Amino acid sequence: MTPTNAPDAGALLARARRVVDPVDRAQARAALARVLERDADGALAAVLAKWPDAVALLEGALGSSPFLTELAARNPSRLARLLAGDPAQEMERIIETMRGAAQDEAELMRALRLAKQEAALLIGLADLSKAWTALEATAALTRLADAALSAAVVFTLREAAAAGKLELYDQRAPERGCGWIILAMGKQGAYELNYSSDIDLIVLFDRRRARLSRPDEDVDLFVKLTKRVVRIVSEITPDGYVFRTDLRLRPDPGATPIAMPLEAAFSYYESMGQNWERAAFIKARAAAGDRLAGEEFLAELAPFVWRKNFDFAAIADVYSIKRQIHAFKGHGEIAVLGHDIKLGRGGIREIEFFVQTQQLITGGRNPDLRGRATLPMLDALVAAGWIEPSVRDDLSSAYLFLRDVEHRIQMVADRQSHALPSDAREALRIARMMGFATLEEFSAALLERLTSVQGHYARLFESAPQLSSDLGNLVFTGGEDDPDTLETLAQLGFARPKTVTETIRGWHFGRYAATRSTKARERLTELTPALLEALAATDNPDQAFLAFDRLLAGLPAGVQLFSVLVSQPRLLNLLTAILGTAPKLAATISRRPRVLDALLEPAFFGHLPEARELDAALERSLAQARSYEETLDRARIFGQEQKFLVGVRILTGALSVGEAGVAYARLAETLIAALMARVAAEFARAHGELDTGRVAVVALGKLGGREMTAASDLDLMLLYDADPLAESNGPRPLAAPSYYARLTQRLIAALSAPMAQGLLYEVDFRLRPSGSKGPLAVSLRAFEDYHAEEAWTWEHMALTRARVVAGPTDFAERVEAAIRAALTGPRDTEKLRADVLDMRERLERDKPAKSAWDLKQAPGGLIDVEFITQYLLLRHARAHPEILTTTTGVALERLARTGLIEPGAAETLTAAVRLYQGLTQSLRLAIDHDFDPQQAPRGLFDLLLRAGEAPDMKHLEAHLVDMQRRVRGIFSEIVGAKPA
Repeated sequence: MTPTNAPDAGALLARARRVVDPVDRAQARAALARVLERDADGALAAVLAKWPDAVALLEGALGSSPFLTELAARNPSRLARLLAGDPAQEMERIIETMRGAAQDEAELMRALRLAKQEAALLIGLADLSKAWTALEATAALTRLADAALSAAVVFTLREAAAAGKLELYDQRAPERGCGWIILAMGKQGAYELNYSSDIDLIVLFDRRRARLSRPDEDVDLFVKLTKRVVRIVSEITPDGYVFRTDLRLRPDPGATPIAMPLEAAFSYYESMGQNWERAAFIKARAAAGDRLAGEEFLAELAPFVWRKNFDFAAIADVYSIKRQIHAFKGHGEIAVLGHDIKLGRGGIREIEFFVQTQQLITGGRNPDLRGRATLPMLDALVAAGWIEPSVRDDLSSAYLFLRDVEHRIQMVADRQSHALPSDAREALRIARMMGFATLEEFSAALLERLTSVQGHYARLFESAPQLSSDLGNLVFTGGEDDPDTLETLAQLGFARPKTVTETIRGWHFGRYAATRSTKARERLTELTPALLEALAATDNPDQAFLAFDRLLAGLPAGVQLFSVLVSQPRLLNLLTAILGTAPKLAATISRRPRVLDALLEPAFFGHLPEARELDAALERSLAQARSYEETLDRARIFGQEQKFLVGVRILTGALSVGEAGVAYARLAETLIAALMARVAAEFARAHGELDTGRVAVVALGKLGGREMTAASDLDLMLLYDADPLAESNGPRPLAAPSYYARLTQRLIAALSAPMAQGLLYEVDFRLRPSGSKGPLAVSLRAFEDYHAEEAWTWEHMALTRARVVAGPTDFAERVEAAIRAALTGPRDTEKLRADVLDMRERLERDKPAKSAWDLKQAPGGLIDVEFITQYLLLRHARAHPEILTTTTGVALERLARTGLIEPGAAETLTAAVRLYQGLTQSLRLAIDHDFDPQQAPRGLFDLLLRAGEAPDMKHLEAHLVDMQRRVRGIFSEIVGAKPA
């Protein structure tokens, strides 16, 4: 017979192996006294009188945990029963009460919460006293969670059946055959729940098993049922809660319902499942609902989780997940005060990741390594020869110790925390709960284990490439925001870190074509830290990040780009500079990711392709076209890519202003000449040719002056020479005027029609004789007559920039001669002056400048410089034909050399051209709208300052205004009175 002063065999008191020494004995006694004050029936007092040793146990537990004190004080009789009972049997009784039938939802919720209170008190006392091991405590917590979920599911199914929404397969066991699957993930799946753990669930349903009255509404019904279960289990009431529930481990939680049909889940995991999801499914278990269907799902999903050949790209992705989780400053050192027992260096996560990584790599070939629980898998790794027994022993010992520490941190106030207190006295509370007399002894024991874990963990990954820098915590796996990651992003300079995390998770969930392949997501995981660092270095990280997201959204595939960026940090920095400064260039990358290949060439920045190189490259591309339409598409691809490459050279300073204008013009000439030849050949198939006909394309405006920008359109004119009465020799003959008019229309379409591959250029033919009222194609004779007798002054001004860009050499020479003749003809200089003044006045009236940054229209702006130059060319060309040239800067140089303009004025105007064109190149490269210094990104400022050779925007604006003032003064001196 058991002595009266000893507990009954099997009672919790009999199994106790440790009594906690509270930090404050008086506080502990007060806590027990508070509980005894509520011991109305004297049950607790009777237990303490019978077994005096229980006093020390309760003082230690209650004096260390306000949460346990509160649970004990709510029902001292309950506490007395738990102390005297066998903990295993008491746990069975608690679980059995959860399975009892409930009349309504409120009754069920109260019953579950009271059961949770009793279980939390029992497990807390059993764990603190070491009546149970850490694993016995985690198993009890897991069984409690399973029972709570099952009770909620059963109740909800019965309610739905009673409402006629579904039919139960088995009335006595509603979960059986219901098709509603509740998968426990993480620690619940492995029977490793911690004391204040959330439960992570994935909810699915099997349409083949579910017996619904409205099968077409199955998603809505199971979503509603799932919400009800979550409310039953998670909602906080006066009796507390049962378990906090998280449903965000399901596929793409931001875009999918909380209950998914099996086929949708299979489709996701087979096509877009990620390696972190493989790791998550290692511990997955059917915990409630239709368990048989759940286990069948997991069995079918096994090929996704357990690859037969886990390749190096996947291993690299696992490594990068590890570095995302752990490469951050707060966890860079092993400590005690404030150290995160779960996520910190040497913590529980490192042990779990140590095991799961090797399971992922080898479990596909060895089924013995597919278990859910951490410690048994350490044994299995030893048996399979993957780790030494000493490593297993170190990690197992540390795991059990750290789980005990984690439980004690959470027992204090039932908070889901894993960090030791930063306050020494509070940390001493945890040390005493662990059985240590001093904080120093506890610290030594803890540090020994953390250091051991960290060492084994580091060796596991010692062959993995390292992050280039210590950015901070960067975790984008799972379905929830990591607080430390949000903090890291904010410190990097992102104003909207939640947008960044949500967007990156969307990438990894395969929402874009570029991230739908497994390899693409693996490379993207590897790239992400360096990408964020590079984006953070731009003036507006959020804007640059969104630009990268837009780029990603437009990519047809991502593996190649991500792989190149991972291996080429220089290219990554250049790309982020483009994103931050020139979104128009970024759009080209999105459509044509292969343009980045050219940037990898060592000679790219030091070599600008010459005309013959462009001609040859374009011919190679067009030669592969199988149709006329494909020819036009290939021309667009070539043009867009080459414009991009010129833009990058401008952005990086590899091209000067003058060189950029020439480069853009050279590209346009190459495309016009190539397309003109193919348009003519295609046209001839239907209409034949004119035996003696000749045709030339004449460029005017920016193209004629070799001063194009990224946004310039093409001012063109088509001149021909043919017998006006002749007809073409094709199946559908045309008279010469109609023939060349139709040919011109075809050329315009070839250059400007929107096609599958986008636009090439906007084209303007209004500078031809008689403008839009005249024929689209003009004979050379009509051109000569018009400019000799009818042309307006402004048309001759435009002609100063005219040059042939396509056509037979002999006919081109005739056209050039005709242009020269028109420019060197006799001229009334006073009428010329009056016309130029009148034209400038009209422009200022009809198109007033909005600010000094309207570089073309502003008084003293680019139009003034061009008008001065064109006025002087037309005035003096008859006597000095050698001054004629289509480029403004060169014309000013010739005018000065000939003495037709003061050297000082020429120098000022040349500087103005250089300034205006440089600023215009930068603006057209970066934006499509008017420039507003208050809204522009810093990256654009840098471009403008470099073009304007100014230290800051204040000096640049002052320089710009002063230059415009000086140009306007020269305009008044040379052309005449300042326009109103």
